[in-house]
Amino acid sequence: MNDTFPKLLLRNARQFADRPAIREKDLGIWQTWSWQEMHDEVLDFANGLASLGLKRGDKLAIIGTNRPRLYWGICAAQCLGAIPVPVYADSVAEELRYVLDHAEASIVLAEDQEQVDKVLEVKQDVGHVTGIIYDDTRGLKDYPESFLHDFAEVQVRGRKHAKEHPDFLQQEIEKGQGSDIAIILYTSGTTGKPKGVVLTHDNVLITSLNSAKEDRLTEKEDMLSYLPLAWVGDHIFSYGQAYVTGMCSNCPESQATVHWDIREIGPTYYFAPPRVFEQLLTNVMIRMEDASRLKQRLFHHFMEVAKRCGTDILDGNHVPLMDRIAYKIGDLLVYAPLKNTMGFSRIRVAYTAGEAIGPEIFDFFRSLGVNIKQLYGQTEAAVFITAQPDGEVYADTVGKPSPEVEVKITDDGEVIYKSPGVFQCYYKNDEATREAKNEEGWVMTGDAGYFDDKGHLKIIDRAKDVGKLKNGALFAPKYIENKLKFFPEIKEAVALGRDMDYVSLIVNIDLDAVGNWAERNNIAYSSYQELAAHSRIYAMIKANIEQVNRDLSEDSVLSDCQIHRFLILHKELDADDGELTRTRKVRRRIIAEKYDVLINAFYSGATQCQISTEVTFEDGKKGTIDGDIRIEDTETYEPLKAAS
Repeated sequence: MNDTFPKLLLRNARQFADRPAIREKDLGIWQTWSWQEMHDEVLDFANGLASLGLKRGDKLAIIGTNRPRLYWGICAAQCLGAIPVPVYADSVAEELRYVLDHAEASIVLAEDQEQVDKVLEVKQDVGHVTGIIYDDTRGLKDYPESFLHDFAEVQVRGRKHAKEHPDFLQQEIEKGQGSDIAIILYTSGTTGKPKGVVLTHDNVLITSLNSAKEDRLTEKEDMLSYLPLAWVGDHIFSYGQAYVTGMCSNCPESQATVHWDIREIGPTYYFAPPRVFEQLLTNVMIRMEDASRLKQRLFHHFMEVAKRCGTDILDGNHVPLMDRIAYKIGDLLVYAPLKNTMGFSRIRVAYTAGEAIGPEIFDFFRSLGVNIKQLYGQTEAAVFITAQPDGEVYADTVGKPSPEVEVKITDDGEVIYKSPGVFQCYYKNDEATREAKNEEGWVMTGDAGYFDDKGHLKIIDRAKDVGKLKNGALFAPKYIENKLKFFPEIKEAVALGRDMDYVSLIVNIDLDAVGNWAERNNIAYSSYQELAAHSRIYAMIKANIEQVNRDLSEDSVLSDCQIHRFLILHKELDADDGELTRTRKVRRRIIAEKYDVLINAFYSGATQCQISTEVTFEDGKKGTIDGDIRIEDTETYEPLKAAS
């Protein structure tokens, strides 16, 4: 019975022996390992880990970006019954220290010198770490520590161990069961310290298999593996579904080269959070601003055609012949070249999740013929709670319950669910486990939502974030923020208004989009802060906000959520400063505490406010940025429908 990842590895090495299992672009060249070759690499490393003392129940921490050897480390640990614990590659020392200590990691697998240095910095505070293994040897040759090991050398030890104990690893693999812990994934810590989500092989594999069947995924798919290794989305799409289907995961050369690498791979299966699709659309619009007038006219003309009939063509609906002909011409001149530029030419299924995507962004990609769909999930569910079936794809829903998943809405409007993917517990946190999961196995998502008349789930906001204005009107900050982030000039937005007279807004501009606009308009600037304070940038953002206000005025429920005042923050919100999680979710409590002087200024009627803000630089040092920030009023509009 193939109920664990190591058992699936053995199956895939037999069934898909010569098919590509994983690729990596290194020094500009794609390197490929077949399932048989990956099987050999993993087993050598597993034996090597055993020779270093890793045993059943121990933790192997893994820190780095998407690299074949780090993925192999996950399975190698599982071969021994040990538990892999991925850590976000951009974690600062304190975050790394917390996870290593809390998870009680005994060995760390690190990508390169940068990650090794971080582990060495905190190792003295985490006494149970006995060894560090590194993948990339550059810069590490002269490190004197005896507990440092080269990945390849560990594999050499592993081959020796296998000769001395020929039946050891096979017996360990056979001991494994679906109910065993497969991995501990730490949440991003939106509301406090990260929690270690304990998932079994059954949790991950049953969910991966069900979702793969739903989208008819096969061993012929190519997946781009570029999202954080420690994030549950990457673990399901690049690892779980890869093992159950036999498809190939492709690791880019670096985060900086993803845009080029995706074009070379041409994935057939793709996942990205909304911010990636937002950035792609921003880049398209920036390029069109720099294009010739003829190209601009062609682009806008055929995008109108795509808007009119592209989505219907994708969904197989009836489309008039003349529209089909116009769309074919548009595909030849605009859509196909544009998809090729983005690396989307071969995509058969694409998903987005993590937060709501702007309807305009969603429709833009679908109108090009990209089968992008939305899903709703959590780390605690092994991702899948709901997903959109083919032919039932709507911009304002997150789909229907996934196979074997039950979803209910409580009397308070909170979404709860049961599924084969439901996590076992939060590691060493029984109280948090009881708060999240009841005795019947129902998990409280913390999200407010409802089912529409098509049976699709709609998520309004985080249940704890949905509040009311002083007049009793509903206030849903995330809903407002997502509408604003459709504009390429706005990178982040934080809406404020709970228990207040009106809604106010903190804005982060997108430096690429706004910087490009500034250069075209001969506006000189030397820093983000200088650009953010420019009067013409304020006018641009104000126009964006007022467009959202017009849209909100037509919403019978949220018309009172129109934005009355805004400011452009003097710095970018940053995970290193605690303002965002590592998956770029806003930490509202931190924002409220850190920028309370600005929030008070909003509601005191002030038009200017001075602030000094502590920041963390790339080298980990602290500093401050001072700002004299302008606060502006915006126009609001009479509701077109009576508020209910």
